[in-house]
Amino acid sequence: MSLPENITFIGADDDDLDLFEGQYPLSAGISYNSYLINDDKIAIIDAVDRRKTEVWLESVKQGLNGRNPDYIIIQHMEPDHSGSLLDFLKVYPEAKVVCTVPARAMLTNYFDEFDFSGKILTVKDGDTLNLGRVTLRFLTAPMVHWPEVMLTFDETDGVLFSADAFGSFALSGAGIESAWPMEARRYYTNIVGRFGGNVQSLMAKIKGLKFSTIAPLHGPVLSGDLSPYWVLYDKWSRYEPESEGVLVAYASIYGGTAHAADMIAAELRRRGVTDVVLMDLCRHDVSYAVAEAFRLRRLVACSVTYDAGIFPSMHNFIHHLQAKKLKNRKVALVENGSWAPIAAKLMAEEFAKMEGMEVIPEVLTLKARLHQSDLTQIQTIADSLLK
Repeated sequence: MSLPENITFIGADDDDLDLFEGQYPLSAGISYNSYLINDDKIAIIDAVDRRKTEVWLESVKQGLNGRNPDYIIIQHMEPDHSGSLLDFLKVYPEAKVVCTVPARAMLTNYFDEFDFSGKILTVKDGDTLNLGRVTLRFLTAPMVHWPEVMLTFDETDGVLFSADAFGSFALSGAGIESAWPMEARRYYTNIVGRFGGNVQSLMAKIKGLKFSTIAPLHGPVLSGDLSPYWVLYDKWSRYEPESEGVLVAYASIYGGTAHAADMIAAELRRRGVTDVVLMDLCRHDVSYAVAEAFRLRRLVACSVTYDAGIFPSMHNFIHHLQAKKLKNRKVALVENGSWAPIAAKLMAEEFAKMEGMEVIPEVLTLKARLHQSDLTQIQTIADSLLK
């Protein structure tokens, strides 16, 4: 982990957590990152989830090496970062809590049994805190992805403590190749994705700063050439695709819709599209599908008609795309129904609620399964999708 000598990583890896926020699958776990800045005065950047309180407090103790902390900086009040705050303050009651005004209001919501009188130092955008050699500058980042969020910039050593920005579904010691871009993309699109405009405002704010290290609250610390991470974050927050490829997402019951999706994917590959992702929404968690929809420019949504509506896993997928405000994609529709197919009409209505979604007029309607007579329509859909 590449950090200056006076900054110690004191976070904790949670390698036996299977679901983040009760919904996002973790392949290896996730880290709750916390940092200790050792100077004339000592500042700690963020606490951790209560699941790892004891481990974290032991790391704090070792990092302090007999000294006492002067400040604990709370960049983000979500419980996976602030959950251990009271335990910390019981051990180190003289430490000041540094946070934004909105965060101060949240403190009493989460910890109403604790008296914070005289213990809080509120800061606003651009305020600084001098530790001795090191000067910290605070940069507010509302709705990235909560309203109270701020980043902390170490002006002396060029470290950007980025809160949830640039984080990933990964452990702190994970190799960059394990965390970026797949798990960072999945983290961004599902956790922060709705707030692309706010992320763009933050990126404009920090663009001129000189930093060589990004220290997020989840996943590995980023150092060296930061441009690949910056470029991807910029694309994601602009809702710009990384690839001209196609996501073929399907919800099938007896295999007929799945077969049609497979045939469409094969036709696209035959036409030279190298980046085609075929995804079974009934068996892949929706967070992976959302990440792929952000990554690719084109989408084929294939759904059975079920209870006179869209099949639940497809409906859930489209709902997530709406919630994350995905926009400016080209969409083709496939529906299936043994007697009254209506899924395509309903899916088109849902995509019409999203900004800049171009739904091509050609629809493949299956009657129970794919028939020889449907093959021409697959070619027509491929033509329109790739124009």
